[in-house]
Amino acid sequence: MTQKEGQSGRERREYLLNLLKNRKEPIKAASLAKLTGVSRQVIVQDMALLRATEEPVIATPQGYLYFTDIRAKGMQRIIYSHHAPLDTEKELNILVDHGVSVLDVGVEHSVYGKIFRPLKLKSRLDVKKFIAQMAENDAHLLSSLTGGLHLHTIEAASEEILNEVCDALTQEGFLVDPKKV
Repeated sequence: MTQKEGQSGRERREYLLNLLKNRKEPIKAASLAKLTGVSRQVIVQDMALLRATEEPVIATPQGYLYFTDIRAKGMQRIIYSHHAPLDTEKELNILVDHGVSVLDVGVEHSVYGKIFRPLKLKSRLDVKKFIAQMAENDAHLLSSLTGGLHLHTIEAASEEILNEVCDALTQEGFLVDPKKV
């Protein structure tokens, strides 16, 4: 089964999503690229957009997989954020102040691909410790690789809380529309 020529990006992503939903084993980006007639990098971007729309698509060393159990713990959302390094603590505090857990941070690097690292921040104390650890080690934020653009997987007890925190991040100018990335 291959994609029809001339389909839009949205149609291609729907095709990819249906393909992943109907497979039990992962499929490599290169194979998806051949099926759709686009580059591997376009597939990587498509998968990022699918995740940004809360589709549980995960990247494994064996390829992409539709992971149906990803939402079992609570409501999760992947958000795109962009800010200066000095605003990191402010961004993280907004998240935890709304009762949101910041599960990880990630970037989509043009050479290295996706790089995600766990954070597991749930409180201002967690944020304070993280910021202190970064300073003590003279470490650079992962987002420094992409000019400040990064992703977080966040988790909350309800969709309402996720919407409220996204509104707060938008008011601060941190939240980025994944369709414009």
